[in-house]
Amino acid sequence: MVSRVRVWLNRTYAENVFFMDQLRRNPSDRAVEIHATHGDADSPVLAAADTADLEPEGLSPAAYVEYALDQCTRRGIDVFVPRLHQEAIVAHRAEFEAAGTALLAPPAEAVAVFQDKATAYQAVQSIGIPVPPWWRVTNEDELIAAVEELEADGHKACFKPAAGAGGVGFRVITRAPFSLVHLSGFPSAYVPLDLVVQAVREADEPVDWLVMPRLEQPEVSVDCLTGPDNRIRMAVGRTKNGRRRGFTLHEQWLEPATRLAEGFGLHYLSNIQFRMYGDEPVLLDVNTRPAGGLHQLSLCGVNAPWAAVQLALGEDPGEIVPPFLGTDYTVVSGPRPVRAVSLPLQRTEGLEQAPVVPAATVSPIEVGAAEALPL
Repeated sequence: MVSRVRVWLNRTYAENVFFMDQLRRNPSDRAVEIHATHGDADSPVLAAADTADLEPEGLSPAAYVEYALDQCTRRGIDVFVPRLHQEAIVAHRAEFEAAGTALLAPPAEAVAVFQDKATAYQAVQSIGIPVPPWWRVTNEDELIAAVEELEADGHKACFKPAAGAGGVGFRVITRAPFSLVHLSGFPSAYVPLDLVVQAVREADEPVDWLVMPRLEQPEVSVDCLTGPDNRIRMAVGRTKNGRRRGFTLHEQWLEPATRLAEGFGLHYLSNIQFRMYGDEPVLLDVNTRPAGGLHQLSLCGVNAPWAAVQLALGEDPGEIVPPFLGTDYTVVSGPRPVRAVSLPLQRTEGLEQAPVVPAATVSPIEVGAAEALPL
């Protein structure tokens, strides 16, 4: 009898409830038990897991590694998919292997390269992958010089943290003065240059930003699955153009993504993003973890999470080619349960609060989920 597989996801994105669903619906019908930990008791990943723990707050990376090793030992974890403190965890791969746990994450050297966007851009340029022009800035003078140079070439300037994920801290610079226009409608990513300069000038410590041109759509996120032998098993592009999403196997996206994943040893699941700079696709970002939207490949008949777990267990799934490409689609959010907690019953004019919709009534393929949902 084939034994069950025990998989742990730590402090992951809310959207990875669908990653968990796909593991349970694996084509081999092998039993999968999922352990989840999070700092937020109301994260839906805790409710979706078979077992769950709240993570202690305030742990240093080194202390978190000790916590993770203890979780793996006590919970009998076969495969650990680390997101929080990934860099510190993969540096201790041998210790996890000694505890009987495989890490579904790239080697420490690969993770380190892509933790810092400036370092990443320099590295990928060395193997011939195009990147947009960029400036690393730490103060107001460097910021103004970079913005003026971009605007002189006819570009809109934007900035983002040199280290970060999920679009956090991304802003587009405008010369329009702050006015009621900025206070109407929904909050915008556009910020007036003078306010940015003032904020940088008054900051207690230097910023660490990348300034670059605002790149154009389409955005193509290539989900890659690479083996420990540095050979790619899967590369499928997910296209984004406004609300419209789709899939592509075009070589202009897959060839540089494959070269990057194999060349830097991005083992297991990674996500490599491109946008357009003029007529040329250029690298936008590299994530050394599964993308939040990875489950959308199920619309192409692909179960990438399970194939990655197979690789981590030493069971090669072989080359994975989508049997078909799904039609264009959009994503919307749907309800997911949270763990039961003891709270006073809320009443409004004598009416009890409506019950929570069970998870079983929500189809992840039909409903989907917005990308970059909170952790």
